[in-house]
Amino acid sequence: MSNYKNLPAPSPEGGLNRYMQEIRKFPMLEPEEEYMLAKRWVDHEDTEAAHKMVTSHLRLAAKIAMGYRGYGLPQAEVISEANVGLMQAVKRFDPEKGFRLATYAMWWIRASIQEYILRSWSLVKLGTTSAQKKLFFNLRKAKNRIGALEDGDLRPENVKRIATDLGVTEDEVISMNRRLSGGDASLNAQVGSDGEGSMQWQDWLEDESANTAADYEKHDEMDARRELLAEAMDVLNDREKDILVQRRLSEETVTLEDLSSQYDVSRERIRQIEVRAFEKLQKKMQELARQKGMLATA
Repeated sequence: MSNYKNLPAPSPEGGLNRYMQEIRKFPMLEPEEEYMLAKRWVDHEDTEAAHKMVTSHLRLAAKIAMGYRGYGLPQAEVISEANVGLMQAVKRFDPEKGFRLATYAMWWIRASIQEYILRSWSLVKLGTTSAQKKLFFNLRKAKNRIGALEDGDLRPENVKRIATDLGVTEDEVISMNRRLSGGDASLNAQVGSDGEGSMQWQDWLEDESANTAADYEKHDEMDARRELLAEAMDVLNDREKDILVQRRLSEETVTLEDLSSQYDVSRERIRQIEVRAFEKLQKKMQELARQKGMLATA
């Protein structure tokens, strides 16, 4: 289930246009067909059924991935992470719950992308302050909130307002905006040529549900929790952070034995570091949550 060698994969070399054309070939599923495929996977681990569920939702994964194009990361890699989340969703999907796979998969797709962003801090050089990390995760929302939709540099009044709202300097807003604005193709870019000249990327990414925006709203709390995680990780030293990520935040958990060899200490010592790091992280997240009004104060 976790290994789909015959799935189309986006790549910088092949271009996103070609990938969009490939995934559009896969048919959408009717509710009854989706239910039967899901039952075949749940009851019999039918990998062909699971494969059909994945391929029929690749457009949804690409659509959600396009929503993260302002983070300055390679779009092909973001789409690949979205596909990983989609496969995780299919693996865990229960057709008896009464909702469609698309609704269930949205959370897993976004979670996978956001974990990738958190692992890619070095690409955006966030610095060391929590305010800068907050800026990274909230700049796009802040721009949308005040209607700052212009390309390129922000107007001075918008820079000042965002800096005030997020508690950072105006220079940091300008720098982060420039960093996150580069390199991504527009959803209005043309796809194909000749007879298809009027088609745009957004035309290839049709929504499968009229309530997609509403579904996104339901997961705002998860976004906030992931932002808390990003800030709270600063409480850990490099070794604690690495061990905790490999033990609890990675898709495939690394064994105590492997980590003991890596750090040349006993397995029990690794376990102690892991437990201690988790406790520190949990305490810091609770503290931050209270500061942001996400938890009731005692």
